[in-house]
Amino acid sequence: SNDALNKPNLIPIFLGIVVGIIFGSLPIRFPGIPQPVKLGLAGGPLIIAILLGHFGPRYKITTYTTVSANLMLREIGICLFLAAVGVGAGDNFWSSITGGGYWWILYGACITMIPLSITFVVARLMHLDFYQICGIISGSTTNPPVLAFAQGMYGSDYTSMNYATVYPLSMFLRVLVAQLLILFAVA
Repeated sequence: SNDALNKPNLIPIFLGIVVGIIFGSLPIRFPGIPQPVKLGLAGGPLIIAILLGHFGPRYKITTYTTVSANLMLREIGICLFLAAVGVGAGDNFWSSITGGGYWWILYGACITMIPLSITFVVARLMHLDFYQICGIISGSTTNPPVLAFAQGMYGSDYTSMNYATVYPLSMFLRVLVAQLLILFAVA
């Protein structure tokens, strides 16, 4: 029946998450880098999800979810993400600010605004529209709340296409560069 074809199959999805977590915890050695690099909880599942998306249909692995389940998981994910960030940031907020933390806020603002400005200028030179730029910026900063805002403004998933084009590379580079910076700072 047609209903059987449209039924979500959650086993491959959760199996993909588990395999991704295991893959992300494996140390990967690169020549010239003294410590092995791990992709972590973000990079491992992302790589496995890309591989499942590409090879899944070839090996008859169904990773279909209904639109309503996809929207529900997306909203729950964004809410949990924002709640975790807020709870984690609020712990020592005032003591950090008064103890010289305002410099870190300035550094963070520069680290955030300079790449955003460069991305915006390049996107405008390429004659992309506002919603394409929102998708690219949210993907390049790996920022789901910006994507959710842009989708709410546009009323469609149009911005998601641009988000999905740059998100995997940005996430992979983010994890890799953070670990490399730590290694070079220690050395």
